[in-house]
Amino acid sequence: MADPLSWLDPPCVMGILNVTPDSLWGGDGPLPATDAVARLRAMAADGAAICDVGAESTRPGADPVPPEEQLARLAGVLTAVRDDPPPIALSIDTSSAAVAAAALDAGAALVNDVTAGRGDPAMLPLVAERGAAICLVHMRGDPRTMQSDPRYGDVVGEVRDHLARRLDAAVDAGIPEEHVILDPGLGFGKRLEHNLALLAGVPALAALGRPVLIGVSRKSMFAALLGREVGERMPASVAAGLAAVARGAAVLRVHDVRETHDALAVWRAVEEAG
Repeated sequence: MADPLSWLDPPCVMGILNVTPDSLWGGDGPLPATDAVARLRAMAADGAAICDVGAESTRPGADPVPPEEQLARLAGVLTAVRDDPPPIALSIDTSSAAVAAAALDAGAALVNDVTAGRGDPAMLPLVAERGAAICLVHMRGDPRTMQSDPRYGDVVGEVRDHLARRLDAAVDAGIPEEHVILDPGLGFGKRLEHNLALLAGVPALAALGRPVLIGVSRKSMFAALLGREVGERMPASVAAGLAAVARGAAVLRVHDVRETHDALAVWRAVEEAG
């Protein structure tokens, strides 16, 4: 595989395509190949550098989805990417090595694993063998339990240390360090105050030497902070993303691709003018 992070030109946008019936926002269920091609091409036109496709919801309270069900949901997207490659890189959002392998076979460049390689012992060796990239996410507990009563003494320090250990594990498994992205996992076992501290603490995470991905799009923290329902959270999501980028985040994982892309373009223009 060529450089699996060749799409990464910070700050950039990772669009979300959920082929699930129960995701927080924008879950479509399985897509026919023709519809998948159209969605991926539209996302590229809106400014996304990469599309993160997920067949298993990781919203709080979600139940795990067996690999065979994930593969059934992904069939149209993977067929589309394999037979009619769109002008956008592909990421697979899964903690199953079997699902990741099928996506990599179809041309995916990145595995986005909310368990950071802990959920399936075959994941890190697979990514190493295929020469792919991986995003290591911090999550306390699992989606069913992660929001029950999350507590931290120093959330930025604890998340940073966890990601440093998972980075070491990935390198020990044979994944080149330059193929790793780190995600502090906003909303994955965190309260509002933890999420805000992690957004402010992006420089400490970036000090680990790897690109930092922030996924805060339309999350429930904006209900706690602003009282907004999920359909009203786009402006807040864009604002939080810009705050993270200003502190050194490299990738924003978002539902609202065009709005985020345009906000980043303006931010970049102002920075360059200064």
